[in-house]
Amino acid sequence: MYRKILVPLDGSKVAEGVLPHAKLLAYSEGAELILLTVGANPALDFAFSDPGLAQSAVQEQEDRSKKYIDRIENELKSAGFKTSTLLRVGSVADVILGVAEELQVDVIAMSTHGRTGPARWLLGSIAERVVHSSKVPVLLIRATG
Repeated sequence: MYRKILVPLDGSKVAEGVLPHAKLLAYSEGAELILLTVGANPALDFAFSDPGLAQSAVQEQEDRSKKYIDRIENELKSAGFKTSTLLRVGSVADVILGVAEELQVDVIAMSTHGRTGPARWLLGSIAERVVHSSKVPVLLIRATG
């Protein structure tokens, strides 16, 4: 039933909390884990004032994201999981939804950061936007800690 599982990760331990659940689902279904890291575009902050600084910021973020996602991918592959990775830049919820459609994934597995009150109101809920707009099932794991 599930052949492709999209797992958005942001570099936090909270986001990685979904990995044990995604691994169990992938193992039981023989599915591929597609790890996705979405970066904001820091170039927008600097593009008009200092294009060189903008390019440097983008490259630094890409390098950091690649190193992070490669580490997780290597751990999963060492454990015998079929895994691939993607690095994208943009609005996080929109990118997650776009990749899910583009790759025709069967399920999106992600953690919620568990924000409430003003923090949720100010930052919005990526998980909520994904759940409301996704065309495929979404497995949400509540943040712990």
